[in-house]
Amino acid sequence: MYKKSIKAFQESSKVIPGGVNSPVRAFKSVGCDPVFFERGKGSKLYDIDGNKYIDCVSSWGPLIFGHSDKETVSAINFCSEKGTTYGAPTLIETEIAEKIVQMVPSIESVRMVNSGTEATMSAIRLARGYTKKELIIKFAGNYHGHGDSFLIKAGSGALTLGLPDSPGVTKNTARDTLIATYNDKNSVEKVLKENIDNVAAIIVEPIAGNMGLVTPDNRFLKGLRELSLEYECLLIFDEVMTGFRVAQGGAQELYNVKPDITTLGKVIGGGLPVGAYGGSKKIMDYLAPQGPVYQAGTLSGNPLAMNAGLSVLKRLNHETFDILEKVSLKIHKGFLRNIEETNTKAIINRVGSMMTLFFTDSDNVCNFEDALSCDTDKYSNYFKSMLDMGVYLPPSQYECCFFSTSLTNDDIDKIIHSNKIALNNLK
Repeated sequence: MYKKSIKAFQESSKVIPGGVNSPVRAFKSVGCDPVFFERGKGSKLYDIDGNKYIDCVSSWGPLIFGHSDKETVSAINFCSEKGTTYGAPTLIETEIAEKIVQMVPSIESVRMVNSGTEATMSAIRLARGYTKKELIIKFAGNYHGHGDSFLIKAGSGALTLGLPDSPGVTKNTARDTLIATYNDKNSVEKVLKENIDNVAAIIVEPIAGNMGLVTPDNRFLKGLRELSLEYECLLIFDEVMTGFRVAQGGAQELYNVKPDITTLGKVIGGGLPVGAYGGSKKIMDYLAPQGPVYQAGTLSGNPLAMNAGLSVLKRLNHETFDILEKVSLKIHKGFLRNIEETNTKAIINRVGSMMTLFFTDSDNVCNFEDALSCDTDKYSNYFKSMLDMGVYLPPSQYECCFFSTSLTNDDIDKIIHSNKIALNNLK
């Protein structure tokens, strides 16, 4: 069934570290070889063995309208015929910047980069330059890309100075990153009090998507806003996943909390590599060439990505999000029914079209420790069972499903039916 994919992985492993260009693609956490894909169309993915799958990952979020979306492809083709890159200003950069400013409540000015990692790295540099402070606070279980400052783990239970979570991250870099507990305002205040006048920024996934989907408590984000004002540090929302995915204005629109800086990615490139970060003009004007904080990129504002992203942003209206909610709610309800009928120990966290099924005895997953207590072996077996039935899920318990408007009623019915079979297979 997967013979060509297995062979392709063997070949790629000879010339690519681990055989993949991003670790989760190796399928290590689900205990099987990765599937190599050949093409996608609408809600479907096709691998090199000729197998067809209903896609519940959407390239980790950007494909709101599914694969090979006609308008997005047309926008890319239109631009490519004129040239792929100039390393110089284009009108399309201003047009998409104006659209982002219009849609995101807290952004008055925005700088384009080439990835979510680049956006978050640049955002904390800007925060440090603007506040003239050195420390940042991040949350255990929140992932902000592979920048050195973010690859830090928490001490067990205690809120201590971070230690490097990856070889190559120096202890000096780690010391500048402080760890707090997601959904725990008191843990943040404790760190702030212990480091008075030294914290430049608090960076958070307003809806956590990298320990599986974990939603913020009602007062958590507002509490972070209050603390950042009280202790005179900036609040950074990492909306690389949630920006334009959970609402037109992202999580900050849903929860009515305005950060000082927002990082974006995924959706704003329409499936092409892109990132961005923005905030008030006062803060953003600290960037070169206007200000002293340096950041640059040869391919930043690449016209192909800008045109593809703009073609998506222009179609993100209430109707689009209504469709996404109807699709996602139907799958959510179907899974809940299956969990109950099969007497499976599992829960579901969902916001809009982002969703995770956790295999756990707990009634709630609200932070990193909760996520780590989930049954990853059970998820591995569940994943493989769904894959064999033609449903492509995230190859990790600690990732999210991202649904698209291209999912049909037949697709949804098959996803729910396959889910019940897979849960029964776990018995």
